[in-house]
Amino acid sequence: MANVEIYTKVTCPYCHRAKALLDQKGVSYQEIPIDGDAVKREEMIKRSGRTTVPQIFIDAQHIGGCDDLYALDGRQGLDPLLRA
Repeated sequence: MANVEIYTKVTCPYCHRAKALLDQKGVSYQEIPIDGDAVKREEMIKRSGRTTVPQIFIDAQHIGGCDDLYALDGRQGLDPLLRA
């Protein structure tokens, strides 16, 4: 099973959508909340080059945000990564 990490904020609707897709696929993931956590936020920005949440990584490969995750799934690219 792939190692999935997702940087989130509690109030972020895109985070909830991304997690819903992962839940629907039965994938366990490590949620990394960055609410009020400057260190975790900086870590996310260093890893992804982006300042928005969610930022999703599968086996340390940057997938992107919620739209990127859904687009990857739409072109049948998500399941193979999750099974890796």
